[in-house]
Amino acid sequence: VQLQASGGGLVQAGGSLRLSCAASGRTFSRYVRGWFRQAPGKEREFVAAISGSGSNTYYADSVKGRFTISRDNTKDTVYLQMNSLKPEDTAIYYCAAAFAATTQAKGYDYWGQGTEVTVSS
Repeated sequence: VQLQASGGGLVQAGGSLRLSCAASGRTFSRYVRGWFRQAPGKEREFVAAISGSGSNTYYADSVKGRFTISRDNTKDTVYLQMNSLKPEDTAIYYCAAAFAATTQAKGYDYWGQGTEVTVSS
């Protein structure tokens, strides 16, 4: 059972990146899928989540209006489109899956390995 995050990289402030999180080993099409991030020296924080059907989305205030979470259940993949990136978005981004919608990391049972995003000023 694996969640594989990809799409991170180095981008200038104001730029965009799209992260992907593909599932393997089992289907997560009915799970809530979420993105968290952890910057150096800081705790892991919630970024966004999406319900199993995709009809409900949740965002941290710090990314609202700039990031968009979506999913393709035919590919068992969730995406995070990140626009208008800021240096403070620099972090390792982790994808996760949960049985129920929550912004708390402890509520997620499956985690990917993380992909690094660096935003230069």
